[in-house]
Amino acid sequence: MAGAAPLIAFENVEKSFDGGGDGRRVMAVCGVSFEVARGELLVIVGGSGSGKTTLLRLANRLITPDRGVVRIEGQDVAAADPVALRRRIGTVFQSGALFPHLSVAGNIGITPKLLGWSKPEIAARVDELLDLVRLDRAQDRHRFPHELSGGQRQRVGVARALAAKPAIVLMDEPFGALDPLTRAALGVEFRALHSRLGLTTIMITHDIAEALLLADRIVVMRDGRILAQGTPNQLAHSDDAYVNDMLQTPRRQAERLQALLPRDGAA
Repeated sequence: MAGAAPLIAFENVEKSFDGGGDGRRVMAVCGVSFEVARGELLVIVGGSGSGKTTLLRLANRLITPDRGVVRIEGQDVAAADPVALRRRIGTVFQSGALFPHLSVAGNIGITPKLLGWSKPEIAARVDELLDLVRLDRAQDRHRFPHELSGGQRQRVGVARALAAKPAIVLMDEPFGALDPLTRAALGVEFRALHSRLGLTTIMITHDIAEALLLADRIVVMRDGRILAQGTPNQLAHSDDAYVNDMLQTPRRQAERLQALLPRDGAA
């Protein structure tokens, strides 16, 4: 809805870390401001050390900003109970980050269990989510993470993040460790889930093609600062050289592939 308050807001946020014992501080995030509207899928893209993951850790209060404010549903997260905050935000990590000693059902049901749901409620939610992420109820619910493929582990990670019916999902390079076919398929499936469930999502990636294909809006970061933010079409009109070079990468790759691959099935 136009004019509605953002569900997530970063306001002039700064965060630095110890540079290694000599008293220096390394600035990870510097003066960052952006908003995420309810129902939006926003992708933050940038290279290693750009500050992407730091922003996610600030959003669920794993760390606190040196300056500025992070707000979730209008509330300063610094004033929120960190455990309660994290239990109402779904988080998906690279490679799933599942609990190895818990079954698929145990992993998916862990947050509802901590929230005091009854066993029948948890079991019903596990079944619902196994269907949602296209895993087999009978075959997969009792398996352990080491018995699953990478794609299956990531599906369980998504299901676990959705278990307590959060409005917000944070995703840190969720598909980066997967093979290209699985990565592409899961990206499309999550985009569909995001829309179907009315989620508000922040996704981190270093892959600009993935960002362009999945995002409603994109934030481009470098050295802890935002270089540009907007829809893919708006970014195409950026006057920043780094942003333009990043956007040209998928096109250059497509041109090289077109030159290398045979056409019309020719050998």
